Amino acid sequence: MKTLLASLCASLCAFWLVAAVPASAQDATFRLVAKAGKFEPSSIEVPAGKRVFLEVVNEGPGAIEFESKDLKQEKVIPAGKSARITLNPMKAGTYRFFDEYHEATAKGTIVAK
Repeated sequence: MKTLLASLCASLCAFWLVAAVPASAQDATFRLVAKAGKFEPSSIEVPAGKRVFLEVVNEGPGAIEFESKDLKQEKVIPAGKSARITLNPMKAGTYRFFDEYHEATAKGTIVAK
């Protein structure tokens, strides 16, 4: 009986491990490039209610600070480097972001639909 129970438990654990992989594999990554005091693209559309990743690439000569008060995110990214930022599921709407070091020109939106 113990062997049967252990075998069943092992099978269920293996099932849950395999079943969990596709969910994270479906998380989308959106690329945002910072250069010349601007973000490209300046607007990104993401699915509402889904966790997504934002890859912020700094192609400029100096550091940037990706910041979004709407999303409660803040990250300094040195020149020539990139950062992966996790955005938890968002309600439908528009969320603003900017580079604190170039706030007048480097700004954009993430639109969750």
